[in-house]
Amino acid sequence: MKNRLAIFESKEIRKVWNNEEWWFSVEDIIFALTDNKDPKQYIKKLRKRDLNLELNWGIICTLLEMVARDLKKRKINCSNTEWIFRLIQSIPSKKAERFKLWLAKVGYERVKEIENPELSMDRMKELYEKKWYSKDWIDKRTRSIAVRQDSTDEWKNRWIKKWREYWILTAEISKAAFGMTPSEYRDYKGLKRENLRDHMTDLELIFSMLWEASTTNIMKNKLKQLVYFFCF
Repeated sequence: MKNRLAIFESKEIRKVWNNEEWWFSVEDIIFALTDNKDPKQYIKKLRKRDLNLELNWGIICTLLEMVARDLKKRKINCSNTEWIFRLIQSIPSKKAERFKLWLAKVGYERVKEIENPELSMDRMKELYEKKWYSKDWIDKRTRSIAVRQDSTDEWKNRWIKKWREYWILTAEISKAAFGMTPSEYRDYKGLKRENLRDHMTDLELIFSMLWEASTTNIMKNKLKQLVYFFCF
């Protein structure tokens, strides 16, 4: 596990990499959003006010080793991003209010995207533009998502249901295209939680699409051959 610091409102938030995602110190989050000098007592009061928070506290928080304020390593209550958002919803603070409004806005946007899926594609392109990706790259990335979806749909049609089976097929395609499995490729690029394809060049995206499209076509052709064999 790796320990690092995040900065929020000029305050340090301890975080640790665990199970392929970042976990944050709950006490640090409380202090940053409330300026309360005794976060532990604040958390106790928070749990008394919010019964659901209290009932799910064992799920929300996980004890992970971090460097404590006395510079010694100790087990500290931590939450991942999803549960930190849940925690923020229970904090009656002006600083927390803007996060609550943001979460409400995100929820509203998702509902609209369910009603009109094209909106999610527009939002994705807008986010890539804000990250300074070129239009050509965004077009290829968008196309690669469609190709990948076509491949996974075809795999489902071939009774491939389990996550491990998807992982094996994806690994084989990646090795054929780049000589490495996705996890090896992520390590090669120095990535952690980031999406591998978001860090591919134009050519890498093209090679990925080529191999996935080829695999899909092979599967479809084999099915046609079987249908022809049994029918004729």
